Amino acid sequence: MKERTPEIKEFIRKHSDLFWYIPQNKKEDISDETLVEFILNYGDMHAVIELMNLFGVEKTKNIFENTLQISPRRAANYNELTINFFQHYFRRHAHHDIR
Repeated sequence: MKERTPEIKEFIRKHSDLFWYIPQNKKEDISDETLVEFILNYGDMHAVIELMNLFGVEKTKNIFENTLQISPRRAANYNELTINFFQHYFRRHAHHDIR
């Protein structure tokens, strides 16, 4: 498990209600894949923007796309509308990311 930056830990704490089923003392240990999945699926636009400011658009895109390709079961964790929206979003915006 890689060490989280203080900014990402604070981000997770700020949005901890989205990770309702994860015990409080384990929330900061969630994977990047879980963090991206929950923010893109259930977060509001402010949370999505904050996530992309922390990770960068390109890293967020890579995590999103890798999760979709792991297995149909993992891809099913994403809402169909979320997949469609972010596939279009990343196609348009990921190449502009400077991180």
